[in-house]
Amino acid sequence: MLGRSQLFTENTLYPVALVLAEKKHFWKTLRLWATVLPANVLGALTFAALAALTNAVNPGVVQALAGLGLEAIHNPAATIFWSGVMGGWIIATVAWLVSGSHSITGSVMIIWMLAFVVGLGNFAHCIATSGEILAAVLIGKTPWMSYFTWLLPAVAGNICGGVGMVTLLEYGQVIYGGDAEAEAIAPHPKEETRTEETRTEESAKA
Repeated sequence: MLGRSQLFTENTLYPVALVLAEKKHFWKTLRLWATVLPANVLGALTFAALAALTNAVNPGVVQALAGLGLEAIHNPAATIFWSGVMGGWIIATVAWLVSGSHSITGSVMIIWMLAFVVGLGNFAHCIATSGEILAAVLIGKTPWMSYFTWLLPAVAGNICGGVGMVTLLEYGQVIYGGDAEAEAIAPHPKEETRTEETRTEESAKA
């Protein structure tokens, strides 16, 4: 996130906010998603292959990864979807908070803490959980079809969580609710008029 890498669940925030602000770029946003999502899944597959098919990771860790993947795919589609809503909401919240942070250390802490909550709650994340499920697939514990059956509701949930619960709500609050801080610090029109009058009088005296 700090390096501006292309992460699918993060891209439910910035491009959607741009679409809402300018009322255009809708098809470009869909094209972005259609590119980033498969690329992220390919990255998860690469990680799973390195973990499961090489000696890069301890076999016990591989078994633990596969166990988490099997646990994820055994949930009903509705559970996967609503779990994905929570996961997408948290990750989009991370992106929103990081965009408003002026400290690298603070941004890192936000990313670590909220991403930890996603793992702690076992919330469906279409990319992070893919690494676990694909590890189970590659060591022969589950068929490929089970992964795609899980992926569809997980992606739908992540999109709904990221777009609906963060982008629309936060965007609506900022744009349609007004920026209270900006209004508080903005000079009053009468004050501006008085300031100009004062400057004119001082110039005349000089």
